[in-house]
Amino acid sequence: MRVFLTLAALAFATATAPSLPAWAADAPYKAPRNGFGQPDLEGVWTNASLTSLERGPQFKTLTITEAQAQQAEAMRARMMAAQNRPSDPDAGAPVAGNDPGGYNSFWVDPGTRMGRIKGEVRTSWLVEPADGKLPYRPEGWKLYQDTLTKVRNTFDGPEARPLGERCILGFGSTAGPPMMNVLYNNHYQVQQSADAVVIVVEMNHDARVIRLADSRRLPDGEPEWMGKSVGRWEGDTLVVETTGFNPGESLRPYFGASLFLSPDAKVTERFTRIANDQILYQFEVDDPKVYKSVWKAEMPLNATKGPVYEYACHEGNYSLPGILAGARKAESEGRKPEAVGISE
Repeated sequence: MRVFLTLAALAFATATAPSLPAWAADAPYKAPRNGFGQPDLEGVWTNASLTSLERGPQFKTLTITEAQAQQAEAMRARMMAAQNRPSDPDAGAPVAGNDPGGYNSFWVDPGTRMGRIKGEVRTSWLVEPADGKLPYRPEGWKLYQDTLTKVRNTFDGPEARPLGERCILGFGSTAGPPMMNVLYNNHYQVQQSADAVVIVVEMNHDARVIRLADSRRLPDGEPEWMGKSVGRWEGDTLVVETTGFNPGESLRPYFGASLFLSPDAKVTERFTRIANDQILYQFEVDDPKVYKSVWKAEMPLNATKGPVYEYACHEGNYSLPGILAGARKAESEGRKPEAVGISE
């Protein structure tokens, strides 16, 4: 009888135990191969997450418990629900000079969960430095701040405005490299051929072409948007080195999480499929003009359903003509555009 009860207890425990995540259940995971014999990275992936590049002040460590993560996620859900309440029809028009605000949370899709890598909840993508903060040099920080101030206060023409407003690249560093999660449109479609990998970025429908080569030498020529990328396979990992960034994309503004890379920066990325539904995306930035040290980060790219629809950004929209027209109006009245809240 005792043996029967013991076996029954073991059977019950096995049946009710939580299933192991894919990375643990399938370890050691072996990525499937495509027709070229390469690890298959094709598909639609997303980096949407409540985790961001730098660690917020509420977190003191790189990882937190699942219970802490669920608490943070629930708090964010309540905040989003509050922001999505119907507008007050009796509120009236904004007072002159005040920001009327943007769209409510119905229109944004930053993600609902913190990032998880191999079962660990991450509070930042940065893993080096250990404090989860970008290691700016004093002169690098000044360069970043001066450039940001200039962008925020220059309305002479479209060339002075950020790339997102001009529909050249998505705002923030969504196009990359490195590829960062932003307010919405965090999907990436990967396509492979024998000699190239193409990453189609949902935001602004950028197509980044990574040339595969045995040599680490990057192609010559003029700087390019998203830089010049050359990749190679190291076992199951796609290693991509990128240099030759266009100076116009040094500032990558995104609310409180802007990023600055000089034209001389070198970004090294590693894409490793660690489960059927996840790619481990690791990257490091070597930019001694701006940063005191090479900084390193890693994030999950999670499988999601496609297709990726066109991001309908175009220069014929209202925002850029409206911004410039507002600046001309302010100038005609003897006011500075920044004094009336015209900004990105």
